[in-house]
Amino acid sequence: MALQVELIPTGEIIRVVHPHRPCKLALGSDGVRVTMESALTARDRVGVQDFVLLENFTSEAAFMENLRRRFRENLIYTYIGPVLVSVNPYRDLQIYSRQHMERYRGVSFYEVPPHLFAVADTVYRALRTERRDQAVMISGESGAGKTEATKRLLQFYAETCPAPERGGAVRDRLLQSNPVLEAFGNAKTLRNDNSSRFGKYMDVQFDFKGAPVGGHILSYLLEKSRVVHQNHGERNFHIFYQLLEGGEEETLRRLGLERNPQSYLYLVKGQCAKVSSINDKSDWKVVRKALTVIDFTEEEVEELLSIVASVLHLGNIHFAADEESNAQVTTENQIKYLSRLLGVEGATLREALTHRKIIAKGEELLSPLNLEQAAYARDALAKAVYSRTFTWLVGKINRSLASKDAESPSWRSTTVLGLLDIYGFEVFQHNSFEQFCINYCNEKLQQLFIELTLKSEQEEYEAEGIAWEPVQYFNNKIICDLVEEKFKGIISILDEECLRPGEATDLTFLEKLEDTVKQHPHFLTHKLADQRTRKSLGRGEFRLLHYAGEVTYSVTGFLDKNNDLLFRNLKETMCSSKNPIMSQCFDRNELSDKKRPETVATQFKLSLLQLVEILKSKEPAYVRCIKPNDAKQPGRFDEVLIRHQVKYLGLMENLRVRRAGFAYRRKYEVFLQRYKSLCPETWPTWAGRPQDGVAVLVRHLGYKPEEYKMGRTKIFIRFPKTLFATEDALEVRRQSLATKIQAAWRGFHWRQKFLRVKRSAICIQSWWRGTLGRRKAAKRKWAAQTIRRLIRGFILRHAPRCPENAFFLDHVRTSFLLNLRRQLPRNVLDTSWPTPPPALREASELLRELCMKNMVWKYCRSISPEWKQQLQQKAVASEIFKGKKDNYPQSVPRLFISTRLGADEISPKVLQALGSEPIQYAVPVVKYDRKGYKPRSRQLLLTPSAVVIVEDAKVKQRIDYANLTGISVSSLSDSLFVLHVQREDNKQKGDVVLQSDHVIETLTKTALSADRVNHVNINQGSITFAGGPGRDGIIDFTPGSELLITKAKNGHLAVVAPRLNSR
Repeated sequence: MALQVELIPTGEIIRVVHPHRPCKLALGSDGVRVTMESALTARDRVGVQDFVLLENFTSEAAFMENLRRRFRENLIYTYIGPVLVSVNPYRDLQIYSRQHMERYRGVSFYEVPPHLFAVADTVYRALRTERRDQAVMISGESGAGKTEATKRLLQFYAETCPAPERGGAVRDRLLQSNPVLEAFGNAKTLRNDNSSRFGKYMDVQFDFKGAPVGGHILSYLLEKSRVVHQNHGERNFHIFYQLLEGGEEETLRRLGLERNPQSYLYLVKGQCAKVSSINDKSDWKVVRKALTVIDFTEEEVEELLSIVASVLHLGNIHFAADEESNAQVTTENQIKYLSRLLGVEGATLREALTHRKIIAKGEELLSPLNLEQAAYARDALAKAVYSRTFTWLVGKINRSLASKDAESPSWRSTTVLGLLDIYGFEVFQHNSFEQFCINYCNEKLQQLFIELTLKSEQEEYEAEGIAWEPVQYFNNKIICDLVEEKFKGIISILDEECLRPGEATDLTFLEKLEDTVKQHPHFLTHKLADQRTRKSLGRGEFRLLHYAGEVTYSVTGFLDKNNDLLFRNLKETMCSSKNPIMSQCFDRNELSDKKRPETVATQFKLSLLQLVEILKSKEPAYVRCIKPNDAKQPGRFDEVLIRHQVKYLGLMENLRVRRAGFAYRRKYEVFLQRYKSLCPETWPTWAGRPQDGVAVLVRHLGYKPEEYKMGRTKIFIRFPKTLFATEDALEVRRQSLATKIQAAWRGFHWRQKFLRVKRSAICIQSWWRGTLGRRKAAKRKWAAQTIRRLIRGFILRHAPRCPENAFFLDHVRTSFLLNLRRQLPRNVLDTSWPTPPPALREASELLRELCMKNMVWKYCRSISPEWKQQLQQKAVASEIFKGKKDNYPQSVPRLFISTRLGADEISPKVLQALGSEPIQYAVPVVKYDRKGYKPRSRQLLLTPSAVVIVEDAKVKQRIDYANLTGISVSSLSDSLFVLHVQREDNKQKGDVVLQSDHVIETLTKTALSADRVNHVNINQGSITFAGGPGRDGIIDFTPGSELLITKAKNGHLAVVAPRLNSR
């Protein structure tokens, strides 16, 4: 049997190929795991699986080349130490199946190739074994695959974690919360068809058994401006299109909606209502089902859809200016729908959309709005309604995910796994307030990432007893302080500008920035820039030098977006809503609260600081997602785009921190197990401590002191080239080991096969000997019994049939019949017949008679009509002449011929004289005269009615068969015969004496034709015949030596004929 392995196309694992069984994935003892080190021998083709092993780790070109090689081979995952870098393949690689989950389940992080499941399993095992909260931080720009990675992580935990005691409801809700949040929080952008337009942090709670028992979701900075405006080629949030495309007709009629998205102002601005890659109708079914799973009642679903529809109706409200340029609502139909859907008074809503309530000195004043202000109020209301509904939706999901048994002991022993799906660093052609907040968030997370990475490195060094060497890295705290510092930070200045009395604008905010932070090295404006840089900076822009690069922000809209102002009378209207969800979203306490609400930037900063604290309290794991191209094409590697993402994700900085000390580290047991074959002292087994074995091994390999350090439980290797050299040596060593293993395996395999065959042969031989012995014994027993019965029967063979002789008699009869079958006569002339036993004599005679009749019957059926006639004539001849005439035996073997004269030998005149009478037989004869016995040649013709004697062309005599009284012939061998006619026939001259060379044939045919078979007389001595009227003639026959016919002296015809047979 040959041991073969096959590389799966993704290059992740190998499969054991058995010639007679299906392929098995290499798991556990069934096959061979492809460890990370195993792929180093193919590093020229597929790159290294950990960027830390790059020789030139400071080179961005080397980093990109390694990423390109792996992407080309469909290897989308690569490590930077514990950090996973993921490149979106834009196609399904079939690497997320249940089989893959089992492959990565319960396996050490570096025992398997890089994969999202490896991170998921490592985090989960740390959660269970160390009882410490964990967090997976997923980041990257839109379209890089963050949302998909989050779903895959949840799928992994749902499939592999043990089910909770109270069923899988929590697990189902965790999974089904995604479609709902995606519908309300995701949208199609230029970069991604399913882009998350909010940040999400999800906590999943596990009990002491490792089963999910609850969860909680935090959302950050929903892009609510998308509700009222979308760029060209982009869409609003998915839920609007799903409702219009998949909603039932009755539902749409109740909500006052049409299926055509072009009918709604908020859905047409991007001019991209239909997308080929999105099936809104199918997604709607998924969302409806998911809402049921996460405990939405039908009433709550109806209320939620009413709010979604109200946003669309708000967008279709139009205004017109009156004589005083004040705005007036022109679409009353939309007001009616909004009044019913939101549960508010139509008149109140109309007034709130066209007037602003101002409280001055305790008095309320209504100030009419112009067209621009009314449109702003309408859009602000739409954004507020949608964003607060989204917040309520997240809270509703959290209530559904909350553990229902918080008082049980298992609740107090729960651990938490956090999943952070947050927006990546964004740099667009036009960057505004949203990009500023997102990039600030990334700065904070990068700062946290570096701090935690350095901390984990330092803790590992200290635990292993290795001196910590300070690492040089860029500390972006200076940028974070620039944004968030109290009184001096950009957010503080923005808030101050929003709150100060007087006419504050975006440009005044920029001027104040220039005055306050103009000395900061990471801040630049048109005013502060040099002559060369001013060309790339507008007067309403400022530039921040982030850790990932420079980003230019336009201050236009900063104040409005930060204030997020909603007029008081609009709040009052919404607070009076009878829609239960709206009444929860707009709390009446807001109206009585005199404190100014916090700005959007401050709220975001506080929530971000809270998030950082949450993450600091957990053990982090990182997934960095990269988008390979903007066209979403599989296999396309856009180097410029990817280099940009590598930079703003801080991957090079992370790599430098990780490589500041040692590039490779492994536990002694793992290192020794892999490389022990390179040293004779450690191969095949090492009996001592693993640490001592590794020390012996590295001395044998010739490691220099500066290349490695020995920790308490691990070996640290400083340079990748040292590891590569070791791995290459192992590959060479494997060839010889493989030969030895194969030889040993073949020997073992064939010996086992021989032993199996030997055992089988012995078993078969033993069985066969037993079978033969039993057969032989049975045969001998039967033979003895048979002989005994035959002897007893033979003794009593003459006695009447009885049980003692019955077998013998039956045997004798059977033997006779079987012998008779082999000795039957072959033809009718064979008269042989076996002698039967006395008991079968009568039966034998009957059988003999039957056999003869059967042979005769078969013979008769086989002869032809001609041969039948021949036999009939021969039978008649035998009847007449056999034993009576000497020359008969000579005629027996000669066949009778139908005629002895041809048609040309008979005269035509004779034929004419005969007329229509056919000639049945013709033969030449010699006629002897009645007086002188002179011989004369004649022809004898037989017709159906007469015998005709012909001389040449003349009929000499005609004897009708009726006048033919007999035929006489001697018993000697002569050939004379006499035809006797009636004496009373005057036409006849007398009897006719003839001689024929074929006398037996001629007389037989004549007798048959004339029907005178019984009138043929065979005489001995003499024949008397009528020679004429009153005169008789005599023919005397005497035996002699030769035939002689003469007239005797006594007047008789003397015939001397030799005797051929003695009678």
